[in-house]
Amino acid sequence: MSHSHTDEKLVRMANQIATFFLSQPAAIRAEGVATHINKFWEPRMRRRFFELLGDAEAGFLPLVIEASALIKRPGEPDSSAVGVGAGDAAISPHGKGTAAGESLSEPSVPEQTA
Repeated sequence: MSHSHTDEKLVRMANQIATFFLSQPAAIRAEGVATHINKFWEPRMRRRFFELLGDAEAGFLPLVIEASALIKRPGEPDSSAVGVGAGDAAISPHGKGTAAGESLSEPSVPEQTA
């Protein structure tokens, strides 16, 4: 399979996320990668991610492949989404979201449990 520059960038980004989480405790690495991708990658990026995942030559690190089981496929309902429901819109009808510089209230790194 021939990969475009955009595909290569997507693989590189996923691998950079995984590389960061390799510095975290093993128990939270895959969850951390998936949480980050679920929160910050738009559906078309995740859709392409899953298309590329089936290609052994794409170049994903093993941790990315492990985390893929926890990454939300576009179109699946997501009860863990933050700030997307009608109730949230009623509470903050003029919020602009992260694209306008607002921050998310949840950390990307999963909390460790003792």
